[in-house]
Amino acid sequence: MRLLAISDVHVRSPGNRAFVEAIAPHPGDWLVLGGDICEREDDLAFVLDTLAPKFEKLFWIPGNHELWTVPQGGPRGVERYERFVALCRERGVVTPEDPYPVWPGEGPPTVIAPLFLLYDYSFRPDDVPREEALAWALEHDLLCADEKLLHHEPYPSRDAWCEARCDATAARLAALGDGVQTVLLNHFPLRRAHARLPMIPRFSIWCGTRRTEDWHVRFRARAVVYGHLHIRRTHHDDGVRFEEVSLGYSGQWSGDPSRYLRVVL
Repeated sequence: MRLLAISDVHVRSPGNRAFVEAIAPHPGDWLVLGGDICEREDDLAFVLDTLAPKFEKLFWIPGNHELWTVPQGGPRGVERYERFVALCRERGVVTPEDPYPVWPGEGPPTVIAPLFLLYDYSFRPDDVPREEALAWALEHDLLCADEKLLHHEPYPSRDAWCEARCDATAARLAALGDGVQTVLLNHFPLRRAHARLPMIPRFSIWCGTRRTEDWHVRFRARAVVYGHLHIRRTHHDDGVRFEEVSLGYSGQWSGDPSRYLRVVL
């Protein structure tokens, strides 16, 4: 059996929707859907209903697109997130709100930990104050759609929501005990150095939080999976393998869908 992962499938694009339909069955394998699968509940239902019969187990973590309120006037913030969690649970899909499954494959005792951590604009230069982060990005004509579509109710800010998610998740991971290793699954990079976008470097403020900088060591990760950047790569820090597993929009991929399912374990 294998643990496979892919993110940023963006099925509102017809070509990407066909990509999901063309994924071949993988009996016995587990698949991580690492966020930015869609913006709408019916599209997530389509993806889960299409892939669940093809895999032994599915995991879902939210990207920023799942958290968008589209159309305007729908559920916002935590309520929106909980609607997607409920949709997953109806289908037996593991979410960040569920117990971490133990990996039954080879190797030391390991849990597969889907995370939902958000970002807090801290992936910025040290000399840029938090209150100037958006202005810093706007100097390069960058403004993420999250600023209009990703709401944070009932929290007072995205920073506060991020802080609460990080605190709660760190407590869960710490409670696992020193003898348990992890595979950490998050939509956003856990480390600032990984939020490298050569064409739009100042987009980094919407890419994670410095609060997770040492989590790969602190929580004994065998591997870390993330997406969001649309820049697929494998790299190693402190002996830990990091996998960016984005598919991206049509034009950012081509060919056999199975080659884009990254093997994590």
